[in-house]
Amino acid sequence: MANARHVKFWDRIADRYAARPLKDPAAFDAMLADVASRLSPTDRVLEIGCGTGSAAIRLAPHVADYTATDFSPAMLRIARAKPAPENLTFVLTDAGSAFDGGPFDAICAFQVLHLVEDLPGTLAGIHAHLKPGGVMIAKTWCFADMGLKLRSLFLVLRLLGIFPSAASLTKAALRQAIRDAGFTIVDERVFGTNPHGPYIVARTPVEPS
Repeated sequence: MANARHVKFWDRIADRYAARPLKDPAAFDAMLADVASRLSPTDRVLEIGCGTGSAAIRLAPHVADYTATDFSPAMLRIARAKPAPENLTFVLTDAGSAFDGGPFDAICAFQVLHLVEDLPGTLAGIHAHLKPGGVMIAKTWCFADMGLKLRSLFLVLRLLGIFPSAASLTKAALRQAIRDAGFTIVDERVFGTNPHGPYIVARTPVEPS
């Protein structure tokens, strides 16, 4: 179940978060274009931690069915108020309970894996609810790779209640956790100028192990 403190945090900042302009729209567009290129019109897709639904609304037209989940009622209130494709469904649930309706052809996790309390458990759940040969597409903040000044700044922001609690991941540890869950990493890249938010595409075995 989602931590009540985390739900309260995201509900409190939802309107401010939605009103904040993207820092790098070109990088966001490029990432979504790459995601779309990996999906097919017959795919059933799940997104965990969809926030205000911006990625889901853009990606849903490329697939047969798209389910976007989040544990924050306030975030989903904003998402549901936006014009959206008919094949897109927003569902209130946390990352540990988001897999109803699986297995899926693809599961997306944009800026969410560093926020979950049980990363191995979440990755195992994603793997278990993908079809053979299915893909996980994730973009994840790796705070432990940042310089001391940036890490100290985020710590202060967390103490002030301005920034959420987040795992201090390195890219190496993230890659290893993904592999330990049974995935093969098939692509990794960075969109934009920040090297600490790797975009990783990982695939399950074509034949179940």
